[in-house]
Amino acid sequence: MRLSRSLAPLTVALALVLSLPCDALPHARVNDGKPPAPQLFGAACRTAVNRSHVVAYCHNPYVDTDRVRLHIECARWWDIDTDSAPVDTGAAMTVRLTGRCWKEVRSVWISHQKGH
Repeated sequence: MRLSRSLAPLTVALALVLSLPCDALPHARVNDGKPPAPQLFGAACRTAVNRSHVVAYCHNPYVDTDRVRLHIECARWWDIDTDSAPVDTGAAMTVRLTGRCWKEVRSVWISHQKGH
């Protein structure tokens, strides 16, 4: 009698699991040996420097929004380096970013961040 009472909860639990739909059960993922596909992200940007003025065009060919910023480092120690405000570049969008130094430009780069 004691044996059947101890098996009753186990039998009920097994019956509940077997009555669940197939989609509700966890499945083990099969690894086919290939690395996961890379996440495609990031706008392609091109910059142009004309004396002290900088213009950048960024085109986002992907679905995820790319938040881009233009960063300018000026050549003179007294000239203030600048960072543009972030601009959300949605899918298939091209944005224009501009900035400048008072004198010469030392370097220019674009930073990328996943948008909302």
